[in-house]
Amino acid sequence: MSDIANMSRQERINAYWKENNRLIAILLIIWFSVTYIPPLFVNQLNQIVIAGFPLGYYFGSQFSLVVFVILIFYYAYAMNKLDAKYHLKDRDK
Repeated sequence: MSDIANMSRQERINAYWKENNRLIAILLIIWFSVTYIPPLFVNQLNQIVIAGFPLGYYFGSQFSLVVFVILIFYYAYAMNKLDAKYHLKDRDK
C-alpha cells in the first residue's frame, strides 16, 4: 500500500487503468460464458426438468439475468475499492 502512496499521479492512473482493464476482461469472460455456453448444451440441459420447466429455460431466462445483475453490482463495488486504493476518488489529489 505504501508503494501506491509514493507513486506519481500519472503512475497511479496507469496502474489504475491496468487493473480496471483486467477486471473488465474477467467480467466479460464471465458474461460471455453465461451468455453463449449454455445454448451449446441446451438439449442436454432440457433433459432435466424443474417445476415443469426444462433446465435450459432456467439458464436462459433466470440464471443469466441473475448473473448479469450480480456482475453489475460487483463491478460497481470493485471500482469503488479501486478508486480508493489509487486515491482517485477525490479530483483534487
